[in-house]
This record gives sequence, structure tokens and C-alpha cells, in this order.
Amino acid sequence: MSDLLDDFRDDDDVDEPTPELVYGSVDEFVREYLRHMYTRPVGPGNARYRWAADWWRYPEAVARLEGLWRSWEHLRLDPATGASVWWRDHADHHMNLLLSPDGPFAKSKDACEPGEPLPYADPPAMWFPDVRLPSG
Repeated sequence: MSDLLDDFRDDDDVDEPTPELVYGSVDEFVREYLRHMYTRPVGPGNARYRWAADWWRYPEAVARLEGLWRSWEHLRLDPATGASVWWRDHADHHMNLLLSPDGPFAKSKDACEPGEPLPYADPPAMWFPDVRLPSG
């Protein structure tokens, strides 16, 4: 009987291949995907939405966007409801806070028109290295 249990437990130890990330960093995720999905008109003054092209200068924004990227990478693998769960539970929650006039970008003067991608500025080199590449 012990041999059967050992065989069963051995099956649990099978290493599943880790799916490759689509985006290698939060910067790539924001640059290539997120800013194109949220095409809100942003601006200073009495604008309803705020965004900063240099989002990477705002610790709260980096933390929230990192969470959005990681949750997107995980939930994209769920073909049934992953996308919907990501939008409902992650993207809309965090982006509403980030785009809020009293959010981390409250003083930003960056602007874009309706339908345009959110403004973007490159972060300093190596701030967000591609985690898909071997380090060293």
C-alpha cells in the first residue's frame, strides 16, 4: 500500500513548464498594451482623468501597474473567464484609482485626446529589465 501512495505523491511532483511571459517588464506592459486599452482623454485642470507619461516616477503607480501586469500574465492563461476577471477585479479597480483626479497623477499636466493612447515617456535604461532574459 505504501508503494501506491508513493507513486501517487510522485505524480504531484511533476514539474509543469512555466508559461513564458508575454511582456518582460511592467514598462513593456504599459507601453505596448495598457496605454492602448485605456484611451481616456486625460489632462490637467478640471479634466476628469489624470495620467503621467512618466508614470514610473510615482511609487504607488509602479506598484499598482506591476500588480496589473502580473495578474494579466496569470489570468491570460484562463481561456474561459480570465480576461473578464482581469478587467473586473484588477484593471478597472486600479486604473480608476490611478486615473482619478485625486490619484497619484493629480498634478500631472500630460494630456491626450479621446481615443489616443495614454501619454508615455521612456523610463531610464535598466529601471525595468526584461525578466525573460537571463540576468548577468
